[in-house]
Amino acid sequence: MRALVTGCAGFIGSHLTESLLEDGHVVLGVDCFNENYGRRDKLRNLDQANDWHEFEFVPIDLARGDLDDLYDECDTIFHLAAEPGVRASWGARFDEYLRNNVLATQHLLEAAKRSPEKRFVFASSSSIYGDTSEPVTREDSLPRPYSPYGTTKLAAEHLCGLYFGNYGVQTVSLRYFSVYGPRQRPDMAFNIFCRAAILGETLRVFGDGTQTRDFTYVTDVVAATRAAAEAGGVAGQVYNVGGGSAVSLAHGLECIEGLAGGPLGIDYVSRQRGDVHHTSADTSRARSDLGFEPNTDFESGLEQEFAWMEAMLSRGGIRGASG
Repeated sequence: MRALVTGCAGFIGSHLTESLLEDGHVVLGVDCFNENYGRRDKLRNLDQANDWHEFEFVPIDLARGDLDDLYDECDTIFHLAAEPGVRASWGARFDEYLRNNVLATQHLLEAAKRSPEKRFVFASSSSIYGDTSEPVTREDSLPRPYSPYGTTKLAAEHLCGLYFGNYGVQTVSLRYFSVYGPRQRPDMAFNIFCRAAILGETLRVFGDGTQTRDFTYVTDVVAATRAAAEAGGVAGQVYNVGGGSAVSLAHGLECIEGLAGGPLGIDYVSRQRGDVHHTSADTSRARSDLGFEPNTDFESGLEQEFAWMEAMLSRGGIRGASG
């Protein structure tokens, strides 16, 4: 496989890149280092990939750059590049979300229609469902995004469907549920909580801790993403990718307290705009069509993220979300 991985320096993209390289594939990695978090952290995410001769990094802006030659060099596309985050998507920054999540996807799909037979895997999000009252969301659940971010991811999903229906581009969209693990973005909850617990700082928690998420470990997400590139008969489809159970934030905090070896100082503050109370994925379609089976239980995955954070802090190699 000659794979194009957009967002290769990001949290999930860097793990996907390494997984492909370890299995002998060639990877063209694209990232424009947008400002959702520090460039230094993203460059560090590529440390292992840069050791492989089969990896080539291409610094290009997907919304503006000439993608035709790049597209011609690959046979499979993993489109993970995006402007992430629910809370930052309101107000003045919304144009960045439109540009990096919608326009960039449309630009890449325009290049894809020249070679529609190539598999195009798009990283969508559970945020497209919004604050649903359903105990478990299926792919046919009515999408009602609760944030501008979720709206842009749903729009990009629809674009994938349009290019499949009109041009035959072999798109597959994956709705990732609350991905966690080593290299998690600095603005994400467990990165913040693990860091604060290790440093003895007070944790700020939005809401009362009863909110639940279907947390999905990053290597399980990578496995599902690769399966979507290789499975037959799945073009034009959308799949949930979840960890298999809804876990309360309070339980996550209890786990971190155990890993830290002492009580946490927690400051509970008001729930933020766009935050939903509950997510839980029905992954039966992904299990059936993609052979997807999450292998990492929540507690083990959180332990690995905590250990990664300890290692990074011991080397002085990580900053907070504001850095």
